Amino acid sequence: MDKPFTQPPTLIGQTLEELESLAISLGSEEFRGRQLFDWIYSKQIDDYQKMSNLSIAFRERLTDFSIHPLKLVNKDISNSKKTQKYLFALQDGKMIESVLMMDGKRITVCLSTQVGCAVDCDFCATAKMGFVQNLTIGEILDQFLQLQKISTRRITNIVFMGMGEPFLNYENTIEAAHLLHHPKGINMGAWRITISTSGITRNIDRFTKEGHSYKLAVSLNASNEQQRLKTMPITKTNPFLGLINASKNYTLRSRKKITFEYVMLSNINDDTKDAKVLIHLLGSIDCKLNIIPYNEIDGSYKRPNDERIDNFLSVLEKAPFPVTIRWSKGQGIDAGCGQLATKTG
Repeated sequence: MDKPFTQPPTLIGQTLEELESLAISLGSEEFRGRQLFDWIYSKQIDDYQKMSNLSIAFRERLTDFSIHPLKLVNKDISNSKKTQKYLFALQDGKMIESVLMMDGKRITVCLSTQVGCAVDCDFCATAKMGFVQNLTIGEILDQFLQLQKISTRRITNIVFMGMGEPFLNYENTIEAAHLLHHPKGINMGAWRITISTSGITRNIDRFTKEGHSYKLAVSLNASNEQQRLKTMPITKTNPFLGLINASKNYTLRSRKKITFEYVMLSNINDDTKDAKVLIHLLGSIDCKLNIIPYNEIDGSYKRPNDERIDNFLSVLEKAPFPVTIRWSKGQGIDAGCGQLATKTG
């Protein structure tokens, strides 16, 4: 592996208040920090020489700081060109992947929050890496900023559904979302930001209590406890019914709809009986159900055939909540749901 590159401390990931303090520490006025915040996040300029309203002396002092914490290493583009996967290197040489997806006027970026993942879902490629480390606020945020610069159109939606479990890097994930949403910065609408979790119940409760305005998605992937235990070991410490109750409590307290993600695995959770149980289980919850036919990796799990998928969906036509089927884009470049993985050694 190439020798890890090194950088001085980076500015992306710094809050408005932190940049104000930085300006003062560099012998300048507090308002210079606000100007710097505007350049980095609102104007999304990463060249100090183009930050025209900053004094020359302040710009010279800033050269000790790098703006970006990530380095773009590689990209893969699907045949349709509607899905693009990007490989980034951290300062220590570890790698993460991010995905840019085009669907009509909707441009979505899928952000990673960890290198690897500790949740160990048996059907997920990222889980095979194990947990390596949490990403910093800047490393999460820089994925968006770099991909926005690459994208020919403005990114309209953000999903925290890349590598890692966002709710096991809770503080950094939430702070990154705050910076994405900041009205004087990137100014992404909160309703355009979705944070996904595999079911860390204590942090669903925390998210609910703190009253965040971002959307919440839960990877359910089963219709009962024993079924979920087979593929998602996290169920041992976050029981199935506890997850359902925490999800329902979120909708009641926040008055927001929750999204349940359901990856269909052949002969695991794809029987019509499972669909009937889901209707009963989720019927009293203000929710949307996303059905995701499994994206195969190099493992034992398979995608159900079209007949089983159709039969499953036909049962769900009776559901009192909206049901959508999500055919993941980018499978040909391993950019589909559950396919992100990098070499870390």
